Amino acid sequence: MAIEQLLVGVLIISLLAEYMDATLGMGYGTTLTPMLLLMGFSPMQVVPAILLAQFFAGIFAATLHHKAGNVNFDFKNDHEHEIVKRLGKLGYIPKSNDSKVALVLGFFSVIGVILAVVVALNLSEFYLKLYIGLLVTAMGIIILIKHKAEKIFSWKKIIGIGALASFNKGMSGGGYGPLIVSGQILSGVNAKNSIGITALAEGVTCFVGVIAYFILGTHVDWGLAPYLVVGSLISVPLSVHTVKRMKTKEFTLIIGVATTLLGLFTLSKLVM
Repeated sequence: MAIEQLLVGVLIISLLAEYMDATLGMGYGTTLTPMLLLMGFSPMQVVPAILLAQFFAGIFAATLHHKAGNVNFDFKNDHEHEIVKRLGKLGYIPKSNDSKVALVLGFFSVIGVILAVVVALNLSEFYLKLYIGLLVTAMGIIILIKHKAEKIFSWKKIIGIGALASFNKGMSGGGYGPLIVSGQILSGVNAKNSIGITALAEGVTCFVGVIAYFILGTHVDWGLAPYLVVGSLISVPLSVHTVKRMKTKEFTLIIGVATTLLGLFTLSKLVM
């Protein structure tokens, strides 16, 4: 296959993977990373390029999800919040709950992804992929079991999921969305809101990962990045429209099934 045809194929695969990711909040890195590796690209060509593509696509998707009403991002300072009143001019808490969740996920994700990049440049991938596959599969099964149960919102769960998922992302290019979306749902966040929040938090996480690879990675090849970026951006508007039309209960069940399948897919790649 000529290199031009191969790169066009990469663009198309990126488009399809991002449609799934922006619709379900998961699947871009988890599916695209093994596909690109099977096509003959190296991890240092694939992972940094995926992070760059998802930075652009994540911010774009979050913006469109907000405009479509799938999520409510209001980052104006909530002057009525107790913390803001205590700290005065130094205090900042965004008004909407979706913004608060995105901010917390983004902050703790930064810590996880920086640590992950340092480890990724010095560690074998097999056991990490085994761990991610088992964890994502378990999260999906839990959602399927509890998708009808009432969930109580928990900041502790949100913080833990943010740090853990970003570590996975920085290590392998995947494993962020399934954990962030499923973790939010299990922590009491509405399924549709979780998609928009994930897009924004993942965009921030990927940006930090890209910067870390620029600074720490001496053998990183960015040649795939333009094709992944273009393919992912094209699919975002259609994804946002799909989310807007879906019913919340059905959407939660679909996310549970998708999370489980992505976990099993990750595990299957270890034995193929």
